[in-house]
Amino acid sequence: MAPDQTNSADVLIAPAPGPGALRHRLEEAILGDIASGRLAPGTALPPSRTLADALGISRWVVTEAYGHLVGKGVLEARTGSATRVAAVAPVAVPDGAARRVAPAPRLERAPDRATHDLAPGVPDLRHVPRDAWLRAAREALAGATNQDLGAQPPAGHPAARAAVATHLRRSRIVSGPDDAVVLTRGAADGMSRIAAALATAGHTHLLVEDPSWAALRDAAAAAGLTPVPVPVDDAGISPGRLRAEAARTGARAALLTPAHQFPLGAALPDERRAALLDWAREVDGLLIEDDYDAEFRYDRRPVPALQGLDPDRVLLLGSTSKTLAPAFGIGWMVVPQRWRAPVLDVSVRRGPAPGPATLDQLTLARFVGDGAYARYLRAARARYARRRAALLTALERELPGARIGGIAAGMHVTVDLAGVRVGPAGAGGDDAAVVDGRDGVDAAAADFAALDAAAVVREGAARDVALVDLRRYQAAPSARSTVLVVGYGNLADARLPAAIRGLRAAVEAASAEAAGAGAGAARAGPTGAAAGSVG
Repeated sequence: MAPDQTNSADVLIAPAPGPGALRHRLEEAILGDIASGRLAPGTALPPSRTLADALGISRWVVTEAYGHLVGKGVLEARTGSATRVAAVAPVAVPDGAARRVAPAPRLERAPDRATHDLAPGVPDLRHVPRDAWLRAAREALAGATNQDLGAQPPAGHPAARAAVATHLRRSRIVSGPDDAVVLTRGAADGMSRIAAALATAGHTHLLVEDPSWAALRDAAAAAGLTPVPVPVDDAGISPGRLRAEAARTGARAALLTPAHQFPLGAALPDERRAALLDWAREVDGLLIEDDYDAEFRYDRRPVPALQGLDPDRVLLLGSTSKTLAPAFGIGWMVVPQRWRAPVLDVSVRRGPAPGPATLDQLTLARFVGDGAYARYLRAARARYARRRAALLTALERELPGARIGGIAAGMHVTVDLAGVRVGPAGAGGDDAAVVDGRDGVDAAAADFAALDAAAVVREGAARDVALVDLRRYQAAPSARSTVLVVGYGNLADARLPAAIRGLRAAVEAASAEAAGAGAGAARAGPTGAAAGSVG
């Protein structure tokens, strides 16, 4: 059999799930992929450095796994050539590999993410700095005093608060003392605490961007505040619209994403920042700044936090959810002086351990203080910048005419499908049609053939491509949408081309379905009778 000519860099092998040494699980994954036919005889495996980088593991693990399987005759290695699956591989399928090929439901595990994960909001889980975090955890536990292992301070351990404050002053130009920092279990937990403090102080409404991340709106609502949507445009939230909604509802607090609006992706201009601060001072109000992914900016230095312009009027929310991973469950607030006691009171009412585990806080203090966090962020910025550039190139190639929205920042873009040319070849041409246009679609049917992002999401799911419709983030979802929010944080580089081809296929299928439905409706006529019939 001729060797498989697939580019070895496009082959991604993930270690088998479960316990056991990482090297053994990688071997098990390779054996399972060979047994299932995914890796055919002669298929070139990725270079050890490429696979190690894609998985975020040590190169030694990959070279050891390859070497062991070469010794067993499963793989072939020649000097100056790629490691390949042997022409006749003596593969006995291990139990673990069999389970991997046909996994049984395991209720204790979270659902697996799609193979081609284009959903926003998740960072690169393959590159979580496990070794550096474990080293910091060992040092933190070894250095912890008996008092550290006792009751948890309601606002968090002083060492962790100081480490977070120092980092934020350097990277986000945040202003305030160490004791302005309150450690939380994440941004939603922080939002819940300040919302409860606002409600106790007599606030009834909270102005929120529309569209925006629903989890924070929901946390505010659960604490007793009524979210008031304020439309967002290409420059972020409009101070004029915010003032109008504030006057209508009496709201004196607002939740914003000024560094990188989620999900539309704008950075709030200086004049709007100044106008919002003026409003907060006039009404004796509070601006809550969600700093969710502001560490990641690729065309310039990250925009400084709004909090630094007026620490008395801005409360900053942050977490490791987007910078490291949601599983860490660590967040923080930088709280204005007048709100520290109310927030602390809410924290105390939540029990003896309102924040993350104290050992996790001490680990964070070591991780940040030793410079490991800053080093990881620098590496992540470079990785996301390269991936974003590759994503834009792939979108231009596969979906010509798509309008890409958002600044060069974060881990997502918006993709407006209105005007995209799709067809059998997926790249325009005589057989192409314009989504929501007249070219290639019968004029009478065109009104019925308008593509909807929800249909693209459904078609993507059928192809193991995770996609999100913009309407998920709207306070009152619109009747129709052509906009997707496309994430690239948790997308393996080797899978990016296939993921965008899958997106194109989903667009083509949804467009064909819409065109077919429109043509049928047009033939039936406005009353449902067959076109051209005489009653």
